Amino acid sequence: MVNAAKRVLVFDSGVGGLSVLDAIAASGRAFEIDYAADNAWLPYGLKSDEQLRDRVPNLLARLVEQWAPQAVVVACNTASTIALEQVRAALSIPVVGVVPPIKPAAAATRTGVIGLLATPATVQRAYTDDLIAQFAGGKRVIRFGSAELVEAAERKLRGESPDQSEITGVVTRLFGTPGGDAIDVVALACTHFPLLAAELAAAAPRECIWMDSGAAIARRLAHVLVADQGAPRVRRAAFTSGEGALASLRAFETRGFSAFSHIAEAPSFELKPLVR
Repeated sequence: MVNAAKRVLVFDSGVGGLSVLDAIAASGRAFEIDYAADNAWLPYGLKSDEQLRDRVPNLLARLVEQWAPQAVVVACNTASTIALEQVRAALSIPVVGVVPPIKPAAAATRTGVIGLLATPATVQRAYTDDLIAQFAGGKRVIRFGSAELVEAAERKLRGESPDQSEITGVVTRLFGTPGGDAIDVVALACTHFPLLAAELAAAAPRECIWMDSGAAIARRLAHVLVADQGAPRVRRAAFTSGEGALASLRAFETRGFSAFSHIAEAPSFELKPLVR
């Protein structure tokens, strides 16, 4: 007997979680996928830990009440490294977070030097320190925090051309750090960044591996929900900033979304139809 499709809510501060959604949709599992973006608070990397630990669990608890998913994917490295424990405490369903791909990057490097691109908040987290100590012992990890790349990815998915000079500047500074000339793997520790894969590769001074967490998250989700093989289906998307959502709708429509909602301000976080 074939089980029903498993309902999943993918959550991010903006459109970066679409890189994770794409990996889940490509997994060949029977998922029904909703998406929520807290784009009124974008970027999370510039918010305090206390702000995120208060807002993210409360927002997700209300969304789970209204949409009744069977699992939540926190497709945001900043939220995962800061507020995942609080989110899990607030919900009674499985929560899958995003882990910076340091372990696979450490396994893939041949030079022993790894670049880590993340938001400023994720770069300095104790959680990131622990991952490096646990999985990249004996390797050199060169960290670089960028909020500019988050904005560039948001612009790209609005149909605008990202500023390649800005992207090149970030990549040049990463590789220009002392020892950076030996980087052969870059761990993308922000879900926005894989959306700029072509632009990042074009800016690099040489070929390297650009590694993200999307496929690993999809595998973990399939395991947690015991999801059957099947055709995934996207359903609804919701945004805390209606004005910001309108600029990004094309990226969602091209992925098959057709129902859009606006999330009211705290504390209600009530879902209402998005007025175009």
